[in-house]
Amino acid sequence: MSTRRHPARLAFGLCLITCAVNLQAPLYTAYAQLAGQGAAATATAFSAYVLGVLPVLLALGGLPDRLGRKPLILAALTLAMLATAVMALWPRLEALAMARFLLGCGTALASAAGAAYMSELMAEPDGRRATLWVTASTSLGFGLGAALTSVCLLWQSTLTPASFWLHLAVAGTALLAVAGLPDPAPRSRHTPMLRPPYFPAGSLPFGCAILLAWAAVGLVIALLPSVLAAHGLARWSGFSTFTVISCGLLFQPLARTMPPCRAARLGMLVLPPSYALLAWGATQGSLAAVLLGALGASSSCYGFTYLGGLSAVNALAGTEKPRASAGFFLLAYIGFSLPVIFTGLLLDRLGAPMALLLFGLALAAGAALVARAIGRSAAASAAFPALAAAGQRD
Repeated sequence: MSTRRHPARLAFGLCLITCAVNLQAPLYTAYAQLAGQGAAATATAFSAYVLGVLPVLLALGGLPDRLGRKPLILAALTLAMLATAVMALWPRLEALAMARFLLGCGTALASAAGAAYMSELMAEPDGRRATLWVTASTSLGFGLGAALTSVCLLWQSTLTPASFWLHLAVAGTALLAVAGLPDPAPRSRHTPMLRPPYFPAGSLPFGCAILLAWAAVGLVIALLPSVLAAHGLARWSGFSTFTVISCGLLFQPLARTMPPCRAARLGMLVLPPSYALLAWGATQGSLAAVLLGALGASSSCYGFTYLGGLSAVNALAGTEKPRASAGFFLLAYIGFSLPVIFTGLLLDRLGAPMALLLFGLALAAGAALVARAIGRSAAASAAFPALAAAGQRD
C-alpha cells in the first residue's frame, strides 16, 4: 500500500481510540440511577480515567523511544476495545470506573506516541502538519462516540446500544490497519523505561490553558447529562458532547493560520462566555443554548487552545517531542477529570445552578490569568527561536 496512506491509517486508529472514551457518556445518568447514586459518584467513576493516565504520562515517558511508536498505538486500540466490551457486557456504574481506567491507560499511550509517530510517517521535520492530523482525528473521535450512542438511544432506550458493538467492529478493522504500518523510529534498549514528562521552558501557560479548556469539556461530558435529565433532555446529552469536542475541527484551519501564542490566547478569551451560555441553557432546559455554548467552547477546547497549545509545546520541545506531548496531555487530562469530581460534589450539595456558577467563576478567573501569561510568552517569543519560527511559518 502507498506510503501516502500511512498517515490516514494512523489517524483512523487514533480516532477509534478516542471514540471509545465518551461512547458511554449519554448513559452516565442511567448508570447512576441504577446504582442509586448522584452526580458525585458519577464524576468519581468518570474520573477513574486520570488514574489510568497518570502512571503512563508521569512515569513511562520512555516507552515510545524504547518500544517504538506502533506497539503503543496497538496497545491503546486494544485497551479501547476492552473498555467497550466491559460496558457492553456489564452496563453498571462500577464497571464504568473500570472502563474509564482502561481508557485512561490507552489514550495516554496514544498521546505519548501519536504526534511523533504521525510526524515520522509524514517525514515532516517541524511537525506542524502532523499535529493538525492528530488533533483533527482525536477531536473527531472524542465527540463521535457520544453522538453515535445518542443517535442509538433516540431509537431504543437500552444500556447496551448498538454503538458499542459498532465500535468493537470498526476498532478491530483499525487494529489491522495500524498493524500494517511501518515504525521508522529507532529504538534504544538503553533508553530508561521510567522517564518523566518534559515541560520545555515557556510551555507551562499552554499546559494550563488546555487544563482549563478540558475541565469545561469534562463537566459537559460527566455532569451535564444529569442537569439535562431534569428537563427530560438526557438522551440529547451526547450531541452536546459531540458539539463541545468535535466541532472544534471547524476552527482548526483558522487556528493553524495563527501563531501558536495568539491561537491559545484567543481560546482562553472565548471559553468563559461560551461556558456561561452553555451553563445557562442547561439550567433553563434550553437545548439550543446548550449547543450554541458548546460550539463556542469547542472553538477553544479543540480548536484554538488545543492546536495552538500543542503546536507551541512541540515547537519548544526540540528533540523531546514525545515527552513534551506527554507533559501537555498530562495537564489536559488532569483538567479533564479532577475538577469534575469537585464540581460533582458541589452539584449534589448546592444544586446545579450554584455548582455551575462557581465552576464558571473559577474558569473565568483562571482563563484571564492564563491569557495574560500566554501574552507574556508571545512578547518573549524571541527568546524561544522555535516558537517564533512556528509563528512565522503560519
